[in-house]
Amino acid sequence: MDVNIIRSRRRTMAVEIRDCKVIVRAPVWASDAEIGRFVEKHRRWIETHLRKAQERAAARADVEPLTQQELRELARQAATIIPERVRFYAQKIGVTYGRITIRNQKTRWGSCSAAGNLNFNCLLMLAPPEVIDSVVVHELCHRKEMNHSPRFYAEVLKAYPEYRKWNKWLKENGGVILSRNGRER
Repeated sequence: MDVNIIRSRRRTMAVEIRDCKVIVRAPVWASDAEIGRFVEKHRRWIETHLRKAQERAAARADVEPLTQQELRELARQAATIIPERVRFYAQKIGVTYGRITIRNQKTRWGSCSAAGNLNFNCLLMLAPPEVIDSVVVHELCHRKEMNHSPRFYAEVLKAYPEYRKWNKWLKENGGVILSRNGRER
């Protein structure tokens, strides 16, 4: 197994799968033997997640990209639907917000600025409505907690109890949707 090791001033070791590659983040003081033992201890997890990443990459390779016209239509739909969902959930959560912007983003589904401005990816229109709601709630809850702490997720789950289910759907299927972004056929 090919493993990319990144050493830094961190205290613990961690493993991640990124772009179908295994990355181990390790403290500068960790020996190669310790890193090898860490990889061996987590081999089953690594192999499982590496296989899933490779399957997702293969699924993305078969996807037809959207035309600029299709992307514009998705942005038009999003500009109608997403603000309605934001209004609904903002009232439910008890927060205010600034400007709502719909973008064609390559990696993000949404974001919330410190000023309360919200950005959403037009490609959300290709996901189930429950996924759209989960992203809207996630961004609105940043108006209460500008982090991803347990308090933040408590707010998210209070507003949208099925958040974990739909966030998992997005993690499993979102890569295929994002891969349809922006190349002209």
